[in-house]
Amino acid sequence: QVQLVESGGGLVQAGGSLRLSCAASGSIFSINDMGWYRQAPGKERELVAVISSGGSTNYADSVKGRFTISRDNAKNTVYLQMKSLKPEDTAVYYCNAHIIGAIAYDYWGQGTQVTVSS
Repeated sequence: QVQLVESGGGLVQAGGSLRLSCAASGSIFSINDMGWYRQAPGKERELVAVISSGGSTNYADSVKGRFTISRDNAKNTVYLQMKSLKPEDTAVYYCNAHIIGAIAYDYWGQGTQVTVSS
């Protein structure tokens, strides 16, 4: 059984920073892409950033230059460093990973709330 456990969300003032972490555990042979998505109230879930197993990254235009995604393959962990946060970044942030174990499957974390006050 594979689990993704997120941490690091919270309440921060506009202009502040937060760092999210997501650790994968269980029967894991390898992990391909890992990413962060977010969903604000009344809106659809959207991609924030993704990183390949080789370290290639892609970002949503709205976070480029402010957010940095990284991963530690030895720890099966992905991070999202968020700087210069804006109220419009307020959302539940979800970790996603394409994991090869007994089967190949896209797994999701439980979500962590990020609230940016103005």
